[in-house]
Amino acid sequence: MKSLSNVLMVALLATAGASSSVGCKKENAAPAAKAEAPLTSMSVTDLEASIARGDCIPVDANSDATRKRMGLVPGAVKLSDSETFAASELPADKSKSLVFYCGGEQCNASHVAARRAMAIGYANVKIMSAGISGWVEAGKKVQTL
Repeated sequence: MKSLSNVLMVALLATAGASSSVGCKKENAAPAAKAEAPLTSMSVTDLEASIARGDCIPVDANSDATRKRMGLVPGAVKLSDSETFAASELPADKSKSLVFYCGGEQCNASHVAARRAMAIGYANVKIMSAGISGWVEAGKKVQTL
């Protein structure tokens, strides 16, 4: 019975680390000495309202496979890669409000991309941690590829 318990525990631990967002890169944990400030998060509803007012630009940090499967927030800028995208992929005006998103709560590609945007000089950067999965679950319209 004890070996069955051990097998179940190993299986639980293995699945706990699995991401529910296919094609999503996880952010590497930063060392404690190099802790970064948390990013400001925006809800699906707030992002939708902000886009409607023209207050921000959504930025998709997903892979092409995820985009084809889930779609995009309408009007989103598509990054080539969350870690190595070129500054030219973002708006030239670095004061624009950018809201990054990826696959969902278990994905950190939006965090990686948002921090990269901040490092290259964008000042008004947020994330929508619910990601495209949260957008779709909320019944919002998507742009398809």
